[in-house]
Amino acid sequence: MNVLGICGSLRRDSYNRSLLRAAAERAPAGMTIHPDDRLSAIPLFNEDLEHDTPAAVRDLRRAVAAADGLLIATPEYNQSIPGVLKNAIDWLSRPAPEEVLVGKPVAVIGASGGRWGTRLAQNALRQALFATESVPLPSPALFVREAQNAFDADGGLIDIAIGQSLDALLVEFARWIEITHRHRP
Repeated sequence: MNVLGICGSLRRDSYNRSLLRAAAERAPAGMTIHPDDRLSAIPLFNEDLEHDTPAAVRDLRRAVAAADGLLIATPEYNQSIPGVLKNAIDWLSRPAPEEVLVGKPVAVIGASGGRWGTRLAQNALRQALFATESVPLPSPALFVREAQNAFDADGGLIDIAIGQSLDALLVEFARWIEITHRHRP
């Protein structure tokens, strides 16, 4: 089971990048998570470019199409998702040459330095994913708040409870991918 990990933050030392690395290290047996760093190369969505889709977009589309599922880690910017993540979803939702998000199982996680976690961002992301006809994991959820306390200076996950919650989410996501693929036309 190959899962593509997408980080909604471009920051090198992003908590969400650290959360994806932790997920890759803790993936259950039979699942491999490949964190992806292509979002910084994606140009702003422009329908005029669709006839000659930029190479970075084509590469991301191929990676998403080849993945059994997506694990998206999003920060929360102004009570929503970062523009770079929304931009990528806009590109991926287009039908040229095929709609790579339709029916794709997706798990959403997020980390924030604030005390509210990423609840609103995850809700906004789920709304955008609904429009793409992807299939988000309904539960469990993982909202990492005050992330500066959850990771060490090297970005390693040190919070035991968050690690246990991440483990549980990944096990459920593996089940979700299997269920979703069984019911695909």
